[in-house]
Amino acid sequence: MLAGVIFKPTPLAGAFIVEPELKHDVRGLFARTWCREEFAAHGLNVALAQCNLSFTERHGTVRGLHYQDAPHQEAKLVRCVRGAMHDVILDLRPHSPTFRRQFAVELREGTYRMLYVPEGVAHGFQTLADGTEVAYQMSEFYRPDAQRGVRWDDPAFAIPWPEPVQLVSDRDRSFPDFDA
Repeated sequence: MLAGVIFKPTPLAGAFIVEPELKHDVRGLFARTWCREEFAAHGLNVALAQCNLSFTERHGTVRGLHYQDAPHQEAKLVRCVRGAMHDVILDLRPHSPTFRRQFAVELREGTYRMLYVPEGVAHGFQTLADGTEVAYQMSEFYRPDAQRGVRWDDPAFAIPWPEPVQLVSDRDRSFPDFDA
């Protein structure tokens, strides 16, 4: 019997924690991390335009919060393949029942847990370990002219980062306050 994918709704509309069903045998384990039919059955975007990888040397580093503006909005499937991260999503969809709400989950190597981030939802994370590596599947191609962001310390959202922030890129620091 093949392994399936388990979808756990989060408090944000359309966002899910995705866990592969692990099948163990004498060789180790097998898990399905993506299945177009299973994702579509949950009403999720099944387009796959590109896959990305980030590596962050220092724990306490914050990346994000990033999203792409319409018409290039992207859904993401995010997984921590090495190290650990505090993954944050922020609903920026004006007509969403969870507009301006946030959700966070810890992703770490060895758990195989993923986070599905729907279109119009900003995504960012703080590394909880040195040498954290993150893999992303994206539904849309990266478009520099559509790139947007919310500053990691925007007072409109007061995102509670679990550790003191050690490093943020100049670009991420330059995002304006959301309500500005």
